[in-house]
Parts: sequence; C-alpha cells; structure tokens
Amino acid sequence: MVTTVVGCQWGDEGKGKMTDFLGQAADIIVRYQGGNNAGHTIVFDGKKFGLHLLPSGIFFKEKKNVIGNGVVLDPKALLEEIQDLESQGIEINNLYISNRCHILMPYHSYLDRLEEEARSEEDKIGTTGRGIGPCYVDKYKRVGIRMVDLLNKDSFYRLLKRNVSEKNNEIVKLYGGEPFDFDELFETYYAYGQQLKKYVTDTSILLEEANKAGQKILCEGAQGVMLDIDQGTYPYVTSSNPVAGGAMIGTGMGPNIDNNVVGVCKAYTSRVGTGPFPTELFDETAERIREVGHEYGVTTGRPRRIGWFDSVLMRHSCRVSGVKQLALNCLDVLSGIDELKICVAYQKDGQQTIAYPASLAEMEDYEPVYETLPGWQEDLTAIQSYEELPENAKRYVERITELVGVELASFSIGPSREQTVILKEMW
Repeated sequence: MVTTVVGCQWGDEGKGKMTDFLGQAADIIVRYQGGNNAGHTIVFDGKKFGLHLLPSGIFFKEKKNVIGNGVVLDPKALLEEIQDLESQGIEINNLYISNRCHILMPYHSYLDRLEEEARSEEDKIGTTGRGIGPCYVDKYKRVGIRMVDLLNKDSFYRLLKRNVSEKNNEIVKLYGGEPFDFDELFETYYAYGQQLKKYVTDTSILLEEANKAGQKILCEGAQGVMLDIDQGTYPYVTSSNPVAGGAMIGTGMGPNIDNNVVGVCKAYTSRVGTGPFPTELFDETAERIREVGHEYGVTTGRPRRIGWFDSVLMRHSCRVSGVKQLALNCLDVLSGIDELKICVAYQKDGQQTIAYPASLAEMEDYEPVYETLPGWQEDLTAIQSYEELPENAKRYVERITELVGVELASFSIGPSREQTVILKEMW
C-alpha cells in the first residue's frame, strides 16, 4: 500500500513532520520531485535537522529511503547533507537513488540567478536560485544529464562537453557572465558520481517488488500544490508537480496502486517569495504568527508571508491532488489571538465564487470573504486528544474541515513527533 503526503498550500506546511510520523509504520520512504530548493525540518532525538534532498525517513536505519526519478539531484548538495548527518553520528546506509534522476550542475544554478536578475521587478519569480528550473528545462529539452550518465565516464564526458559549450555561450553572450571550466567540472562531478555510486539503482523495480510484497511505501514531495507547475499560481510556481499525481511519475510506480493521499496544511497560510496571496496580512497579527510559528524558510531563511486560512485555496488543492485525509498543523500557533478569520469565498462586483481562479489578473480583482470565529487563550502544546481542545479551537477546526470537505486525520500542536494527535488511520 502507498500513502502520499502532499502540501496543500504554498509549501512549508509541515510535510516533513507528517512524513516523519507516518514513516514509523512505513517500510520505504520515497522523495518524488523537486530538488534542494525546498527544505523540511525534522526533530529527531531532541535535535532539529534541516533536510533538502534526503527523504524524511533517513533517520530510520531499518527503512529504505528512495530519491525517485522525478527529483533533480545536486550531487554536491546531497553529499554535503550526507556528510553533515554522518558527522552527527547518523549512518547513511539505507539510501537508494534512481539511476534516472537528472543531475543539477553549477551552470543551472548560475543561470537561474542570472535569469532572475535580468527580469524586471514585476516579472521576478522569486526563485531560490538553486538551479531547479534550468535543470528541468534541460530535462524537457532532452539535453539533460542523468545519474546513469554521470556514472559512465565516456557518456558524462560527451554530454557535459556539449552542455558546457552551450551554457557558456548563453552565459557570456546573453548575460555577460563568467564561463565555466569544462575540465574542472568534469573531474569534480565525475568524482561526486563515484561517491554516490553505491546508492544508485533502478528504484522503480525496488518499489514494484516492495509493493507486491505488501510493504508500506510512503511518498513525499517538495513544495505544495499551489506551487505545482500545472495547478498552482502560475508563473509563480516551481518547475515540477508536487500534486499527488506527480508521485506516480516521479517514482516509476503505476497509477493502479492502492494509494491514500494525505493533505497537509497549516491552521493559517504562509508563503515564501512572490505571487498572489489573497488572505495575506500586513499587521501585528502577521508578525505575531511569524514569530510564534518561527516562519522563516528552511532553505532561504527568508521570512514567510502570513495570512488567514483560505478554504477556497484548500478546496482546489484537495481536488487536484485527490486528497482523502487532512493533517492540520500549527494549531498551537494561533493561541492567544482574540479573533480568527477563515476565507470562505472570493468576491468581485458583489458576486462570490468558491473556485480558485486560473488567471492572476482575475485574482487581483477578487477580495476574500471572511467568517470570523472567536479565538482561544489556552496553551495547546501539551494536549493529547481532540477532546482536550478548548471549545473555540474545536469550533475552528470543525469549520475548516466542513469548508474543505475532507475528513480530519490528525492535528499538531507543536514541532515534535509526540505533538501530533491522530484521529484516523492513514495507512
């Protein structure tokens, strides 16, 4: 059986924590898309770890952790992440990397930054500059370098020679940047490949065999549904498919598997970078939530934008990802706020809609329609059951699930694994 964990907002919803929690019962944990442009925080043995490429189950020695073919992999970043964990006493002998992963090279990240700098202020995407977009561009231009190529010295030499020539031409002539030295890149990255070679395999076969054997497979993506290249707030999106459907493409598993989709969201909304945010706040409430919730990007360190819970956005996310169960995080962060608001619709010229607009120009014309609910003052961080929640917190949670139309499977009242209250089985 497969359970896929997706973020239902703009990322940073706490997918890593939910994956870590569900990973306790899983046999295999798989990362299916994105790259090191996103991060997730895991609390393990009382320590916080920021992971970017390694699957969230890497701390479970007895479980297999897979980086699927849908991930664009920066070998240097992955090796640094592995070395960082190993320096803290965590052995990495349970990692499997797809031989079909596309390799992210330094020219990808350099071009990413040059392209963003060349854009006008109104056209900036808010990229992390990690090269994810340009790497996916090469993938779809059919000039990418895959892990299987990186391990073959002759293939890697030939493909890299062609690509460096093309990229240097673009870098110098279009952007006036500094060209890359082919020999240095070749030697460095071929060596990286040899260090990673022991982890590389055909992970599609590994997963098929595990599924046939009745093992539990947990899939996790990066970012959130609203950053999906097809279903998100285009063009302010990532370059891949965080939606649950992306898990099948990015792992090499077929769509006929038994798959439960768990949608993770916060009890409010946050976003990093540019793009529409209908319920965004610019007042003291936003500052309070940001500080109490430690709302700063794991990868960039940038302060996250903060807003009220948006049920219009959530209904869209749950529909396009086929979400069956909801995991609500950060409920504790809202303690102490006298009144809470939930966006129930968008309004323009007196007309309301509960459909998330595809057009950003259309989105600018809409205003959020809010319901106001009484807040609560109690500290929730020690709560162990739904019944212990204050009545106003229960009312808030019940209204969210009613508006979204998906059953609540869990809620969290703190960052640690123990601060997750499970209401429904998610396997």
